Amino acid sequence: MSSPITELVSPTAPATVPELARAWVAGWTVSRRVPPPVADPWGLRIAVGAPGQRVRHVLPAADEALVRGLAATVVEPDVWLKTFVEPKVLRGWLPAGWVPDAPGWLMTSPLRPAHGPTPVPAGYTLSLTAERGVTQVRLHTPDGVLAARGQTAVVDTVAVVDQIATHPEHRRRGLGRLVMGALAEAAVAAGAHTGLLGATTEGRALYRTLGWRTRAPLTGFIHRPRPAR
Repeated sequence: MSSPITELVSPTAPATVPELARAWVAGWTVSRRVPPPVADPWGLRIAVGAPGQRVRHVLPAADEALVRGLAATVVEPDVWLKTFVEPKVLRGWLPAGWVPDAPGWLMTSPLRPAHGPTPVPAGYTLSLTAERGVTQVRLHTPDGVLAARGQTAVVDTVAVVDQIATHPEHRRRGLGRLVMGALAEAAVAAGAHTGLLGATTEGRALYRTLGWRTRAPLTGFIHRPRPAR
């Protein structure tokens, strides 16, 4: 597993928050197998097409004018807005009808080759698959139950880590660390220098112990207006 380091090691890696945001979007769309983002006047638009999330707008460099301009064009429900400003700031820029998503953070870490294989805890089996630009790591119990998982998509020299999860019954056994280490090793082999992810509150605690650095808040709101009476 990569050693904990708190600064980027590649001089060509994205450095500013807007650059990191665009790299994150590029990898996220590959990981989620949705169409590439489309540039709009206010940022990037992703046609997710999933239940509860029709479209996702990501504003790498949000300000009040951009947010208000975008919000004025949104009529349908289940349109998501993601920015890299504090939740209370974004809330003040949005009209009624927008509800907050769970808080998150944009985080980065350098990626370096591991110094040896990380042992898999007794009672678990690790599998790694790579298909269509996405590497998936899974840990199963002997009876086939999925205990932990995660995946990455490498775009240029950036590996976007996505969908890290450990089943509640299997937490506090080092499985999250193991998944992250296996993904990092595969990403380095694919030419990545920098890891990038959007962390939840719970995930952030794990990533910080692994040397990941918080770069910005990742704030989301969802357009869910109340039905007209």
